[in-house]
Amino acid sequence: MQRRRTGMIAAVSALGMTAALGGCGGTGSGEVTLKLVAADYGDSDANSSQKYWDSLVKEYEDAHPDVKVDVSVYSWNDVDRKVKEMVVAGDAPDLAQIGAYADYAAKGDLYQADELLSIPTQADFVAQLADAGKVKRTQYGMPFAASTRLLFYNKKLFTAAGLTPPTTWSELAADAAALKEEGVKTPYALPLGPEEAQAETMQWLLSGGDSYTSAVGTYGIDSPQNIKTFTWLKDELVGKGLTGPVAPGKLNRAAAFAAFARGEVGMLNGHPSLMKAATAKGVDVGMVPMPGAEGSTRSAMGVADWMMAFKKNGHLSQIGDFLDFVYDEKNVLAFSREYDLLPVTTSASRTMSTAARDKDLAPFLEELPTAQLYPVGKTSWAQVSADIKQRIGTALAANGSPATVLTELQAQANSEEAAENNAESSAE
Repeated sequence: MQRRRTGMIAAVSALGMTAALGGCGGTGSGEVTLKLVAADYGDSDANSSQKYWDSLVKEYEDAHPDVKVDVSVYSWNDVDRKVKEMVVAGDAPDLAQIGAYADYAAKGDLYQADELLSIPTQADFVAQLADAGKVKRTQYGMPFAASTRLLFYNKKLFTAAGLTPPTTWSELAADAAALKEEGVKTPYALPLGPEEAQAETMQWLLSGGDSYTSAVGTYGIDSPQNIKTFTWLKDELVGKGLTGPVAPGKLNRAAAFAAFARGEVGMLNGHPSLMKAATAKGVDVGMVPMPGAEGSTRSAMGVADWMMAFKKNGHLSQIGDFLDFVYDEKNVLAFSREYDLLPVTTSASRTMSTAARDKDLAPFLEELPTAQLYPVGKTSWAQVSADIKQRIGTALAANGSPATVLTELQAQANSEEAAENNAESSAE
């Protein structure tokens, strides 16, 4: 396939391959071994991502006997840390499929996407996902998996209370109050515990008409709209006892999802895997766009995980060829269907949108073209996200102040952004 490679890039690739054959990454017999570290999307040994990769790699190696691919799969609790440790130790993998790429790109550790991929492969990425993979307008992060969020509601509980799904905040609060009157344990689950508080937070910020960053890309965590959103949450949901027995700052996503699947939750923000888990346990699931202050939210939250290729071992040509295979439509579809995720390529999305077997994912696919993602192109985002996870729940505590907490998070974000910019300038 045609690739965007200059003569110099091709020469570097050839030099890298010669070096590999002489030692690093080679077997001494002309083979090249690519090391890939990947995240586990399964929830048991039966559907571990190791099985997906083993099957895909076997097919690739059968057709490419001179290339071996060694895949190590780690849980999401460990995989980002594992890759960081490998890089610090000078033993970076050839490929990593993890949650963030920007810090490695800023340090010059990664190949650019257009050095690696054929033109058809790179052009096939869903546009806003490809854009989110860019640092200073150059793509380093290749989207690997995506999802969007919708408001889930328990149809049985809603019917019993004579309710219809909400389209505005006031309707959501009224529905939650009615569910509480009916004895529902958690009318609205608001998971702002440290597991994934940045996701629930962003969905609410979007529904309030803002987000983590401004139109020009700077952090705007303490914008007037965001303070208004969290003040409403504190006063109208948490303060009125509509978010269940566990304080939002102590409620993690996994616990909220499990409670919904047990039929104990009236509403919460969810993604495709929750739909599957809840349906399997007999919950009749309804899904609607997240309500906004005055009407349905104009854009949903999207999440993407990333593939990146490290320069350390110099296997540019082999990495690029393997990635073209990874992003083939049939492989993207196989992965997305196995783990109830959305395809990151236009071709696979088009197929999924018309396939009867994928009809349950259609509402999530519809949200993807306008979905907003985390500001993952910022090298400071990993730390800012960690700060949000730890602090945002305190904004809704009985003695908490949304304005104070959001202002403090903004100050931290500004400081971390400045530190990252200074580090990048020093490195140049």
